[in-house]
Parts: sequence; structure tokens; C-alpha cells
Amino acid sequence: MKLRIGDKAPDFCLPATFNGSVCLSKYLGKNVVLAFFPLAFTNI
Repeated sequence: MKLRIGDKAPDFCLPATFNGSVCLSKYLGKNVVLAFFPLAFTNI
């Protein structure tokens, strides 16, 4: 799936730091910043 500027982001869920999960759909209508840090918090 290729997204273009202005497209609605697809919903996804990721594991939370402390149990459970966090889903993008929970923040519908709010400003959200997604930051990905490859290999962060790993022992590689």
C-alpha cells in the first residue's frame, strides 16, 4: 500500500511499554507524531 500526502493513515496497534497495546485509531481527530528509532533499546 502506497500512501500519498493527504491520505488517511491506516490503523495499526503496537505493544505498549507497560502491558496492553496502543492503537492509532484511539487518537482519531488529534495531532499525532510518529517517531521510529530502528534498533533503539536493543543489544545489537
